[in-house]
Amino acid sequence: MSLYARRVTLPAITPIVLQKRVIKVYSEDDTSRALEVPSDVTARDVCQLLILKNHYIDDHSWTLFEHLPRIGLERIIEDHELVIEVQSNWGIEEENRLYFRKNYAKYEFFKHPVNYFPEHMVSLSSETSGVIGHTQILQMFLSSSTYPEIHGYLHAKEQGKKSSWKKLYFLLRRSGLYFSTKGASKEPRHLQFFCEFSSSDMYMSLAGKKMSGTPANYGFCFKPNKAGGAKDLKQLCADDEQSRTCWMTAIRLLKYGMQLYQNYMQPYQGRGGCSSLSISPMRSISENSLVAMDFSGHRSRVIENPTEALSVAVEEGLAWRRKGCLRLNTHGSPTTSQSATSSVAIHRTQLWFHHKISRDEAQRLILQQGLVDGVFLVRDSQSNPKMFVLSMSHGLKIKHFQIVPLEDDGKLFCTLDDGHTRFTDLIQLVEFYQLNKGVLPCKLKHYCARIAL
Repeated sequence: MSLYARRVTLPAITPIVLQKRVIKVYSEDDTSRALEVPSDVTARDVCQLLILKNHYIDDHSWTLFEHLPRIGLERIIEDHELVIEVQSNWGIEEENRLYFRKNYAKYEFFKHPVNYFPEHMVSLSSETSGVIGHTQILQMFLSSSTYPEIHGYLHAKEQGKKSSWKKLYFLLRRSGLYFSTKGASKEPRHLQFFCEFSSSDMYMSLAGKKMSGTPANYGFCFKPNKAGGAKDLKQLCADDEQSRTCWMTAIRLLKYGMQLYQNYMQPYQGRGGCSSLSISPMRSISENSLVAMDFSGHRSRVIENPTEALSVAVEEGLAWRRKGCLRLNTHGSPTTSQSATSSVAIHRTQLWFHHKISRDEAQRLILQQGLVDGVFLVRDSQSNPKMFVLSMSHGLKIKHFQIVPLEDDGKLFCTLDDGHTRFTDLIQLVEFYQLNKGVLPCKLKHYCARIAL
């Protein structure tokens, strides 16, 4: 018996080779870095690459931005978006840029939705009964069957008119954005379609009302993602930051839906995973890593009792008021607060300190990195060269606090509360308010820094 084997020739498999592209990414100080990336690289991939190359700490706030300087617009490139596809929509003569920086507010609405959806701007469908919390509202945003209605007044720029703005009542529904032609009427016959989002991108206006002609500094707009300049923009302007933030957050959720939630949860995969949609307020990494400690005995211990922890915090605050802290100079020897030279120079090396920037520039930096409670920087005072200013974000607003120099018994201190709590230098002051709220509306949490690539 003989066996015969048939010779079979398999077709050759051609491997798919992704074309490499070179992109240029800028940082806040306008330094740049060229990267060779595959054509399917996402915004998250680029961020991860830059984090690794620059040895940054990945706290999930690094973000890639699309910046359009000619028309004064900027937007977050969502983590799942293809960067090469974004660039393919740019005109040859446009000077558009990709920026890499932190944005602490990118997914903050998943952690603290109550700050993003004020009750007077949100209406639920008639099918919904009972009291609905902010967590349930987020789940409705991500659901395919229900969607809360966002409504309120916005200023809209009339097409073809250079500086003509009209205040109209707008409604955001799953089918798109509408405005009422008769006051605040929601009747279908009074609603006129304004914009849908599948073929356009949403941008925040960086140009103030003096440059752009907006009624206020809270502008945003929609731009066709395939072409178009300023004449093709559909421009809107809110009356305050809370209103603008609510509209822009709701539109992001409407456009990207569950993909946005998956982007938010991706860094946490492998830490317990995310098998089902259960949105709960999450504390930041910095808060989760802080615990109350007692170092008074031979061994340190974690203070588990909340009442005891609060008592220790109060005692610590009183101790900061009493003590005159010694610090080491560059040669390793102690220096007291009497040395004005060292106390002036020591803070200049800190990433949170910004030398001689204006109030407007400080507000721009904080806005760029996200209006999350506790985002801050320290700067020189423009009105008094001997003073400093602490600028910080709280409640979607930017607030400024003067740091006043105080001399007592020949020693120089700085204070935020008329001398009740005194510090020998700015570093000591910032460290204290990172751990204690004190006279501030909240603790200092995230500092604004210009990071070089």
